Amino acid sequence: MTRVVRQATVDDIWAVHEIARESWHAVYDDILGFDTVDDVVDDWYAIGDLEAAITNTGCRDDAAFLVAETEGDAAAAAADGAGCWSAPELDGFAHVVPWPEDTAVAFLACLYVRPTVWNEGTGTALLEAIETGVAASFDRGRLAVLADNEIGISFSESRGFDRVGTRSSGLAVGLEEHVYEKEL
Repeated sequence: MTRVVRQATVDDIWAVHEIARESWHAVYDDILGFDTVDDVVDDWYAIGDLEAAITNTGCRDDAAFLVAETEGDAAAAAADGAGCWSAPELDGFAHVVPWPEDTAVAFLACLYVRPTVWNEGTGTALLEAIETGVAASFDRGRLAVLADNEIGISFSESRGFDRVGTRSSGLAVGLEEHVYEKEL
């Protein structure tokens, strides 16, 4: 299997939406509850908003909306008897834009991977593509992770991000999020 990271297209919107839903449920159901997670995903990853984000980053040097896909090799397709090529399945996505208050900072607005492929390098591949692709435009990267998201915290810290602060989350009363940064 080969992992490919590329700029998202509008054809990827539904897969991106579903990756967000799967990831959010896997991480946040115990924290926020199933219904709240569904509401957040439907709001934050609305199809029209995803289309705008993908379209707006497509030709910018200082922003990206990337997807990671796994392509099966021809031998595997032939081995299953079908002998047909199948479209690659998206495994994850990431969206980076300039931080509104400091354009020297790249804000990793989201990076999500299907839970079925966690720990297989998809998140790292997306992050590396962002760091090499838009790093020339920025001094450092920033992201925010809910304080109760142990998976997100572990990933961020293992990729060289340092916690620089904690703030209230607008998601729910009493929730906090950690802010992380990394020199690019």
